[in-house]
Amino acid sequence: MPDATRRADRLPGNRYGNRPTMKDVAARAGVGLKTVSRVVNGEPGVTPETERRVQEAIDALGFRRNDSARVLRKGRTASIGLVLEDLADPFYGPLSRAVEEVARAHGALLINGSSAEDPDREQELVLALCARRVDGLVVIPAGDDHRYLEPELKAGVATVFVDRPAGQIDADVVVSDNFGGARDGVAHLIAHGHRRIGFIGDMPRIHTAAERLRGYRAAMEDAGIPVKDSWMSLGVTDPVRVRRAAEEMLADPHPVTAIFTGNNRVTVTVIRVLADHARGVALVGFDDIELADLLQPGVTVVAQDAAALGRTAAERLFRQLDGTLIAPDRIELPTRLVTRGSGELPPAD
Repeated sequence: MPDATRRADRLPGNRYGNRPTMKDVAARAGVGLKTVSRVVNGEPGVTPETERRVQEAIDALGFRRNDSARVLRKGRTASIGLVLEDLADPFYGPLSRAVEEVARAHGALLINGSSAEDPDREQELVLALCARRVDGLVVIPAGDDHRYLEPELKAGVATVFVDRPAGQIDADVVVSDNFGGARDGVAHLIAHGHRRIGFIGDMPRIHTAAERLRGYRAAMEDAGIPVKDSWMSLGVTDPVRVRRAAEEMLADPHPVTAIFTGNNRVTVTVIRVLADHARGVALVGFDDIELADLLQPGVTVVAQDAAALGRTAAERLFRQLDGTLIAPDRIELPTRLVTRGSGELPPAD
């Protein structure tokens, strides 16, 4: 059959560029509109022969049900929004996939976007998703003031924050034990003889960065080790900034013998710096990184379970939607220390 004939068969009349409707299906099958509606929605009252004719018409026309009217009737869109910090960050891959799998199991579509660590962009994206009537939101916050969400929460938009807590509102949050994980990672370096330990982290206004710095300080204090200001550097994770911070720590007359890095992006840059450094410097990073076990030495890390964060947050979201959760709660998931060699190097002096 020529292509033109097939196109005409699928799109009757002069409907180029328009989706086929139930009216088109009814005309092709020779039945009433209500009969098509019953077949499309799986309702009883249609004979097998009529159902067969309607289904053949649906297949021939490529008809897809438009859920807009159902959304208006039920007030639910069977969709949820996920607001990430950075879609390119490998940490968010398994987290996003876990949220999507939970959503799929509940018959919901996931719509995601990135705030790029910009509070204004976060707010714009969140409110845009709410305007599209998503049923719920999973948010990795960039800002520290989420009062703009209060009208949406009152309107019934289920919301769970993940990785970092919400600011100035009471909401569900699922986080890792950032403080405890960082304390354990630094204590591991101290246990291997290090006393001059540097910390390079993200911007201090970010909850995770502040908690990991607090864990670093706690481990040093527990060991009775005074911390010099020059051993700590927080800021953007841009490689230029991180490289400069690491090189300054290593160029000091009394250089650090170990570095604790505050996230995966910082760790990658510090690995590159240490590859050019003559003396062996121990390294423990917060967050696992790809190929960490293949480097020489392998990179010791404090690992989070990103998939568990996403899965737990999404499950709580759907419990909110089902009405089985009332009071917001804070859930803290454990981290684990993965030893591979870089964190077990002894001090060079």
